[in-house]
Amino acid sequence: MSNAKVLLSGFSDEAAINKTAVEQLAAFAAVGLKYHSLRFIDVGEGIKNVMLLTKGEIQKLRSMQKEYGISVSSIGSPIGKVKLLDIDDGTSNRYVPFKQYLEKDVKKACQLAQAFETKLIRGFSFYHPKGTNPKDHLPQVVDQLGKITELCDSEGVVFGLEVEANLVGQTGKLLAEIHKQVKHPAMMLIFDGANLVCQGMTPDEVFAEYLAMKPGLGWVHIKDYRHNSAAQRLQHIDEASLKNFVPADCGDTGHEAILRDLASELPKLEKKLAKKGIPGVFLDLEPHVKGGGQFGGFSGPDGFGVALRGLCRVLDYVGIDYHLRTFDDILASRG
Repeated sequence: MSNAKVLLSGFSDEAAINKTAVEQLAAFAAVGLKYHSLRFIDVGEGIKNVMLLTKGEIQKLRSMQKEYGISVSSIGSPIGKVKLLDIDDGTSNRYVPFKQYLEKDVKKACQLAQAFETKLIRGFSFYHPKGTNPKDHLPQVVDQLGKITELCDSEGVVFGLEVEANLVGQTGKLLAEIHKQVKHPAMMLIFDGANLVCQGMTPDEVFAEYLAMKPGLGWVHIKDYRHNSAAQRLQHIDEASLKNFVPADCGDTGHEAILRDLASELPKLEKKLAKKGIPGVFLDLEPHVKGGGQFGGFSGPDGFGVALRGLCRVLDYVGIDYHLRTFDDILASRG
């Protein structure tokens, strides 16, 4: 292996049928993972988005994570998945006045990151009115995301901006432009191949979007998508109808080419992240292999294992090192 290495993580709610904390942590420990991203979880009081966890639930989950030997890689928040403008555009997306959103929701996400001892918060770039050109809304988005990033920085955390359909930052090039204009070290970009493929992009186009994002890249979400017929570019995606998610070794993203290119960047990116107290470059599995939607997805314990092994096959092929639990880890845990 080369000196290129990554840390493997994932959205643990994807591996749990009932989304209980025990299911999530047990599934991840069983497949050998030491990190997870928090999104939806039941800590004993019903399924909640991570943003709604109480102090008691946070303490209970922290204790459980220690028992299972699992740490939090990122807070999988929905920050930025609200309307940019208070306009009825036929979607069900909610609108929240920005000042209130910043002082309440973004502040809570920062507090959660601190409570779970992670430096990373996943977020998004706001829904522009359906049918409008996302580029027309860049000034407002840059202003709002700049303020979000400044607040995150003041709280000692990094705001990661994920590429996703229907948002202003729906392509790598648009996200790169937002990153360039915000120009703040506490903002990083999150690449997600499936979120581009489902918009009708070909592997070559997806690679070009990855290259555009590379200067601002902080970490990577791993999920893939496969078209049943020739790709067709779409302007608006019905996220509820997306059902062709697949593991990273058999989709249309072209993960082999992307990860091969990323391998040469990893040592430099690792050093950049270390200066912020981040332990390494995370590949965060979010497979959706049994279904996905606007605010999450599901893979089941079996599907998550399949997706993890698919990713590991690609990493082995391109020469990127990673760690899954070994017997040495078991011996170390015995004390």
